[in-house]
Amino acid sequence: MHWGAFSPEVRDGRVVGVRPFAKDRDPSPILESIPDAIYDESRIDRPYVRAGFLDRGNVDAAQARGADPFVPVDWDTALDLVAGEVARVRETWGNEAIFGGSYGWASAGRLHHARTLLHRFLNGAGGFTGQVTNYSYAAGMTIMPHVVGTMQPVSGPGTSWQSIAESTRLMVMFGGVPLKNTQVESGGAGEHTAAQWLGRAREAGVRFVSISPLRGDVAGFLDAEWLAPRPGSDTAIMLGLAHTLVEEGLHDRAFLARYTKGFERFRPYLLGETDGQPKDADWAAQMSGLSAEAIRDLARRMAANRTFITASWSLQRADHGEQTYWMTVVLAALLGQIGLPGGGFGFGYGAVNGMGNPRRNAPVPRMPAGLKPAGIDIPVARITDMLLRPGETIDFNGQRLTYPEIRLIYWAGGNPFHHHQDINRLIEAWRRPETIVVHEPWWTATARHADIVLPATTPLERNDIAASSLDRFVIAMHRAIDPVGEARDDFRIFADLARRLGFGDEFAEGRDEMGWLRHIYDVARQQAAHYDLEMPDFDAFWAAGHIEFAAPDQPYVLFERFRSDPQGAPLRTASGRIEIFSETIDSFGYEDCPAHPVWRAPVEWLGGAKARDYPLHLISNQPATRLHGQMDNGRVSRAQKIRGREPVLIHPQDAAARGVEDRDIVRVFNGRGACLAGAIVTDTIRPGVVAMATGAWYDPVEPGGPGSLDRHGNPNVLTRDAGTSRLAQGPVSGSALVEIERWEGKLPEITIGRPPAITGT
Repeated sequence: MHWGAFSPEVRDGRVVGVRPFAKDRDPSPILESIPDAIYDESRIDRPYVRAGFLDRGNVDAAQARGADPFVPVDWDTALDLVAGEVARVRETWGNEAIFGGSYGWASAGRLHHARTLLHRFLNGAGGFTGQVTNYSYAAGMTIMPHVVGTMQPVSGPGTSWQSIAESTRLMVMFGGVPLKNTQVESGGAGEHTAAQWLGRAREAGVRFVSISPLRGDVAGFLDAEWLAPRPGSDTAIMLGLAHTLVEEGLHDRAFLARYTKGFERFRPYLLGETDGQPKDADWAAQMSGLSAEAIRDLARRMAANRTFITASWSLQRADHGEQTYWMTVVLAALLGQIGLPGGGFGFGYGAVNGMGNPRRNAPVPRMPAGLKPAGIDIPVARITDMLLRPGETIDFNGQRLTYPEIRLIYWAGGNPFHHHQDINRLIEAWRRPETIVVHEPWWTATARHADIVLPATTPLERNDIAASSLDRFVIAMHRAIDPVGEARDDFRIFADLARRLGFGDEFAEGRDEMGWLRHIYDVARQQAAHYDLEMPDFDAFWAAGHIEFAAPDQPYVLFERFRSDPQGAPLRTASGRIEIFSETIDSFGYEDCPAHPVWRAPVEWLGGAKARDYPLHLISNQPATRLHGQMDNGRVSRAQKIRGREPVLIHPQDAAARGVEDRDIVRVFNGRGACLAGAIVTDTIRPGVVAMATGAWYDPVEPGGPGSLDRHGNPNVLTRDAGTSRLAQGPVSGSALVEIERWEGKLPEITIGRPPAITGT
C-alpha cells in the first residue's frame, strides 16, 4: 500500500486487522482503516449501469449524471456495453474522442496499476487523448528542465537526509516539512524514515526555519523558528532575501559566473532598475506581512551558514507557481552552495515519504503500457476546459494544443472529484461526453457520475508487486482474500475487453496475472545487474515476501557532479548551466511566465481587492488521516471529523469576529460553491487564513451549480480552476479566498457512505 507495507490478519476468509511490516519503525496509523474500507457499505458489489443511459443510450444529454439511479447488470452485459461504446466512438469520431484519464495514485501494485493498464488497453484499441504532468507538482516539473535540465529536484531523488543531517547548519523550509505527508509513498514504502532523519539533524545542531501560515507544517521536536506569511507571497520573500544578499555583497559571484547563466539579466529587475521597484526586504515585507528586519536577518544567516533551502510541492499549486520554484533555485545559486554536501535546494521534502531517503539506484518492476498510436496529451489540470471548449487552442510549454471533442471518458484509478478544482464547473463539463466508464471499488463521486460502473478489486484481493523509485524495498503483495462481491481486477477486465475488440492476444501476450508478475520481476532483475545489484529469482522473492536493498555508503548530494566538473558533466539546459535567464522561455513570449523569475500577484490572495468580499485565504492541504480521498471511509479518517464533517482550522481572532466557537459546524463559501465543515479554533494558523484538508468524498445536496452545498467538506467546491501560466498550465488550488459563517440550519444527512439509489433489481 502507498502508506506502508503490512501483513493482513485473516480469519474465516475475512480481513480483521493488519500488522505493520517488521522493518518499519514508524508505520502509518492509516493502516488501521484498511479492514473498514474493504467491507464498507460503499463497496460496489457488481457491475451497474445508470438507468438513464440504459433507457436513452448515447443520445441522453447526461444531465442526470450524479442523480440517476443505477441498474445492476451481469458482467457479460457490462463488458459488451463498454466494448460496444469504445468501438462506436473510435469508428465514428476517431480515437482522439476517447479520453483515458485515470490520474491518481490507484494501487501501489506495479501490475494492477490502473492507469498503466488503461493506457495499455486504449493503445491497443488505436490510441486516445491522455494527460501529462500531474496535480502534485505540474508547474515545478515543467519549469525545472528549463532551469536545471531535469525535473529530478521535484520528483527525486534529492539530496539525502543523511547529507542534511551531517552537513547542513540551517534548513530554510518554504511550506515547512509536514511529517503527516511522509506517511505515503507512490508505489509503496517498506520503511518510514523522515522523522528519524529530522531528529538526527536536530541532534547534530541543524537549525530550522519554517516559512508557512501553519505552525503544524513542521514537527514540534525541531524547535523551528516560525515565520507566518500571507499565502502566495513566497516568491516575494525570496526576492527580498536575494536583494539583501546582493545589496550587502553576500552573494557568491564566482559561483554565479561559473555555474549559472543570466544573472546580469535578472539583477536589474531585482534592484528595481527595470520597473522602478527594488525587490528589497521592505517591499517583500509589504507583500508577505513579515517584517523587513526578519527577512534581512534570515538572508544574512543563510549566507553565513551551510544552508539547505526547501520548498513544498504545495507552493507551486498556485497562480504563477513556476516563479516560486524558479526563484528557489536562484536564491540557492546566490548562496553558491548548490552541489555541496548539505547545501543547495530541493522540493517536496515532507511531501512524500521517499524524498531524501538514502537509496541506491535500483530498477522498479513495471507493467508496460505500450506505444500510443494516436491521440494527444493535455495538461492534467485542464480536463474541464477540454470538455467545455472543444476546438480551442492553448499554449503549453512552447507548444500549441487544440482540445479534441471528447465523446467517451474511460476512468480507472484516481478520483477527479477529489483532485480537480472547482467541482461545480467540473460537473458541468462532465455532462458533455456521451459515455463515461469507471472502474471503482467504492461508490465515490466519480462512480456516481458514471454511466457504466465496473467493480474493481482492492490490493488484498489480487496478487501484485509493490515498489517505489524512492524506497529500498520491493514487496510481494500476496492475495489474502477472495474478491468482495463480484469485483474483478483491472487486468482481467481489460483483457476481457481486448478480446471482445479483437486484440486480446496483443494485450495479454499469453500471460495471466502470475505470468506477468514473474515477467516484470525478471525484467527488473536483469536491469539490476547494470547497477551491480543482485535480486533473487522470482520464486525465492515471492516466498520471502520482500527484497531489501542496502542503503548507499555515501550520502547523496544533488548536482554534486555538476559542481565538481561543470564542463565534463553539464546540465541538460540550453546553456549547460543553471539558467537564471532562459532564452528558451523568452522565445515563448509568455507575459505570465517571462524569461527570469518575477513577482506576479495571485488573482486571489489577501493582498488583493477580492479579499474585500472573501477575506479568508483557504489552504487545501493534504490530510493526516488518509491518502487524498483513499481511506476516507476508514476509522482513522472518520474519527477526526466533527459531526461527520471535515475539520477547518481557523484563528481565534477570525472565529470570534464571526461568532464561531470550537467544533461549531460552519459554512465555507465563495462565488464558486459552498461546503460544511467543523471548526477547529487554534492559534497554530495565521490570522486571515483557514485550512481544510482535501479528500472528503464529495457529497452534494444537489450536484452542480455554485449554489449547491457539499455537506461533507470537500474544499474543491471552492478552489479555482485555472492554469498557473501558459508555460505549465498547472492547478492553482492554493490561490483561493473564502468566507465562513456559523451554520444555523438543520444539518443535512451525509449520504456518500452509502450506495446510490438502485433500481431494477
